[in-house]
Amino acid sequence: MIAGIVGGVAALFTFLVGGAIALACFVFWLWMLIHAITNKGLSDGEKIVWVLVIIFLPFLGSIIYFFVGRPKGQGSLG
Repeated sequence: MIAGIVGGVAALFTFLVGGAIALACFVFWLWMLIHAITNKGLSDGEKIVWVLVIIFLPFLGSIIYFFVGRPKGQGSLG
């Protein structure tokens, strides 16, 4: 009886943590997709390529864009 309750609680906890991680990954993917579309530092051709990369390689493409494509859109601080 106790083992079943503990197993159920552990399964629920795993489900909730997994759901939170999945939601965070989706939000990050959507943020990078919107940023790639609106990035003024990219030409139209580069935007199309980045959008396709982000769409067809969802999480990996978002991470690559975050480190490679995103900094081009930032202006100087001075």
